[in-house]
Amino acid sequence: MTQDVEMADQAPPSKSLSSPDPSVLPHLKEIASLIETGAYAREVRRISRAVRLTMVLRKKLKASSLGAFLNYVLVPGSEVHSRLSSFLPKEDEHDMEVDSAPSGTPAPVKHPLPELEIYCYLLVLIFLIDQKKYDEAKACSSTSIARLKTVNRRTVDVLASRLYFYYSLCYELTGDLAEIRGNLLALHRIATLRRDELGQETLLNLLLRNYLHYNLYDQAEKLRSKAPHFEAHSNQQFCRYLFYLGKIRTIQLEYTDAKESLLQAARKAPQAALGFRVQCNKWAIIVRLLLGEIPERTVFMQKGMEKALRPYFELTNAVRIGDLELFRNVAEKFSSTFGSDRTNNLIVRLRHNVIRTGLRNISISYSRISLTDVAKKLRLDSPNPVADAESIVSKAIRDGAIDATLDHANGWMVSKETGDIYSTNEPQIAFNSRIAFCLNMHNEAVRALRFPPNSHKEKESAEKRRERQQQEQELAQHIAEEDDDDF
Repeated sequence: MTQDVEMADQAPPSKSLSSPDPSVLPHLKEIASLIETGAYAREVRRISRAVRLTMVLRKKLKASSLGAFLNYVLVPGSEVHSRLSSFLPKEDEHDMEVDSAPSGTPAPVKHPLPELEIYCYLLVLIFLIDQKKYDEAKACSSTSIARLKTVNRRTVDVLASRLYFYYSLCYELTGDLAEIRGNLLALHRIATLRRDELGQETLLNLLLRNYLHYNLYDQAEKLRSKAPHFEAHSNQQFCRYLFYLGKIRTIQLEYTDAKESLLQAARKAPQAALGFRVQCNKWAIIVRLLLGEIPERTVFMQKGMEKALRPYFELTNAVRIGDLELFRNVAEKFSSTFGSDRTNNLIVRLRHNVIRTGLRNISISYSRISLTDVAKKLRLDSPNPVADAESIVSKAIRDGAIDATLDHANGWMVSKETGDIYSTNEPQIAFNSRIAFCLNMHNEAVRALRFPPNSHKEKESAEKRRERQQQEQELAQHIAEEDDDDF
């Protein structure tokens, strides 16, 4: 009777053993072994690989499997174990205890490596963010950052950069991003002193995002210009940096540099980062319109971006036609979209480009036209449209936007005959810019090449190994022949 009761009590644990997703826990143990090997061998690439494998398992993480993994890696009852276990849901505690008991494998180390400890913080933090438990995630991230300040190992840098990112993300999701600005600056200073270049990249981008979130563009530019410069180690961080740089340059009216940065960020971004590429294309479209360029239709027809770029397609169409009324209607129709993208101020700047485009079309169509008709065609809604049209035409002539003259006495705009564009330097300038773009891309591709370390030495050692084996075989055969002769 007692034995039957004990078996009945033990049946649920055997069933719960499969509850922590058996496909996740073994993978987590393999990742822990990979981190341990990388820490002892001081190979950062193993730590990077472990982080990539973790991102693959991210959607499969559960509280029970995390609890079992914490029991496997950390010493049960230790301060770190207790702190991290407190962030997991309470209802799964029984399952976690049962899962850790029959594992049959003792904890790998009595005093876990700092890399494994930081990795446990990262796992729990990712799980809390995915579960939308932002308050617990903020507490966990703050604790992990405090622990990171006491660790100075190059093998921790990859894990630390991820923790920095999720640390900022937690506070951004709760609307408290300004609270951690001072802490991010302190962490950036620590990373600079420790020569943690990956940490510097990540923290610089987080600080730029922090400033831009509150429209502090001047402070962001001061930080960016005074931050130490070095070669980019992470393509993702470099893309983010180019995007933030493009936004800063756009606000500062440096549209040419902004266009290059935004287009480069969109080109270098991974295909999976669809949201990031959409944002880059939105800002790049606005910048090209401000420069007087009209983006190609293929830009708006990219796979997965048609719906997101639809408002900007209609805006581009209004600018291309030069219809001020259509431009005003599009701006009002998609005001909520432009507000969420924070491009409202840039679209206000586009009004002058719409007027200039319309005026250029008028100057091409008419050899002579009155200023009254110009005001009607531009649909100027000012109290004195004729005077405004006169000032607009005068400014366009001075800036070189149109090739015409203004007859103030008769109130006419007289357009000059359109010349052959190939007789000017414009084709040469366009061709030169394309050549410079191709050369720049070639140089970047050469710099991005990666070769296995000591590949030439490995080839030589293999050849020497074959020669040595051949010599050993000949020597063994010679000794065998001598032995035969002795017999």
